[in-house]
Amino acid sequence: MNKISNQFSSIEQITDKYLRTNSQEAGVPEGKLSFGEILKQKQSVSDSSVLKFSKHASMRLQSRNIELSTEQKERLETGAEKAEAKGMKESLVIVDSYSFIVNVPNKTVVTAMDYTESNENIYTNIDGAVII
Repeated sequence: MNKISNQFSSIEQITDKYLRTNSQEAGVPEGKLSFGEILKQKQSVSDSSVLKFSKHASMRLQSRNIELSTEQKERLETGAEKAEAKGMKESLVIVDSYSFIVNVPNKTVVTAMDYTESNENIYTNIDGAVII
């Protein structure tokens, strides 16, 4: 055990030395962000209104050769925003000939299909639909 010598003139000096109250001494280099600051930044980015596509939905888009234009993506986001305003949780959003199931609280497209895939026009586990 280290013995504290008489090299300190106050308790604050001991605290600074052994408890590392200075962020630079605590391992955070000057000019770098702390973990908490990075976490807050990431959370604020994820809270934005940008609609995400799940891995499943991305695979469906690719396998079904669905390419959305910027205007269609904007309309899909608008549909998701309208679903949120109405209190929907799982919504069907139809944009042109494409159908999307959107998890509204997570702002995530769960699956996607075009008109040839939805020939029976049966959608389950949704609580509303938005046609844009």
